[in-house]
Amino acid sequence: MEMNRRRALTVGAGAALAAGIASVAAASAGSDAVGAVDQRPSKGIDDETLASRLDGDFHSHFAQVNGVRLHYVAGGRGEPLVLVPGWPATWWSYHKVMPLLAQHYRVIVVDIRGMGASERPAGGYDKKTMARDIYELVRSLGYRQVNIAGHDIGAMVAFSFAANHVAATRRLALLDVLHPDPTLYDLPMLTKPGAGVHMWWWAFNQVKELPGQLLQGRSRYLIDWHYGIGLRNQDNVTDADRRVYTSWYDDPDAIRASNGWYQAVHEDIADMTTYAKVTMPLLGLIAATSRPWFENTLPQIATDIRGIITVDKALHWLCEEDPELVSKSLIDFLA
Repeated sequence: MEMNRRRALTVGAGAALAAGIASVAAASAGSDAVGAVDQRPSKGIDDETLASRLDGDFHSHFAQVNGVRLHYVAGGRGEPLVLVPGWPATWWSYHKVMPLLAQHYRVIVVDIRGMGASERPAGGYDKKTMARDIYELVRSLGYRQVNIAGHDIGAMVAFSFAANHVAATRRLALLDVLHPDPTLYDLPMLTKPGAGVHMWWWAFNQVKELPGQLLQGRSRYLIDWHYGIGLRNQDNVTDADRRVYTSWYDDPDAIRASNGWYQAVHEDIADMTTYAKVTMPLLGLIAATSRPWFENTLPQIATDIRGIITVDKALHWLCEEDPELVSKSLIDFLA
């Protein structure tokens, strides 16, 4: 009964959200209104309007912490749960799970530095610095300890948060990606036919300036390509969702900032070699292809692994493809 109710909530909100995004996109494209728009580094689709459409009393906020202006969306009640998104998405990638989680937790979804409406400074894109951003944010909100979960780049930041701010971390969940370590240097420039997805973007994002020149006004192609290889069902990330992401990544400055998350990987790898194993309870949520990676690596980096749950309906975008399983797994783990 509870699962059916959650399914009705998730599906029933979908059509209204899609229509709402379309109307917000049209308004954002033709508006120079003051207010929240003034606080954004570029004209993305309005976050407050999107947040207000989600069940759970969600709202868009800004905070100046660690020398950077961060955007976050918060709603719900209870213990704090910080969610950290990945590339090439924004906080909106969690919009299907946020209402479900908000029934149990105060959900705080953070656009990391360089993402969405957050500031795009010249540097500070190593995961330790971005973890410090989030640490100072949660302290500014009055929390001494939080649960934290991250997906993709966000999982790297979430792990760094746990490694560097142990007392502030109650529980940690990593969604389909782990923190950079020296094995990344073994990624091949060319992969053999049939060997799986070629992770070319790790090299592409290392290049200075050129990605912005190539992608300016064309980011939708990159976004469609990544979702094309990362979804079992393309309908799970709609045209309206992709318009949200494109609206934020479609200029050279935004692309430069997102490149920074990858260009900092050498520093991230060096930092990883200095970290002790994390000791708080840890959950892995993964697509099937990530299981060998998690099973081999987690025992080397954590002492209290509470489980590795495979999201069979998903290839990489777990929250978009099976929000019910992701939400239930997190709720059970954090309880």
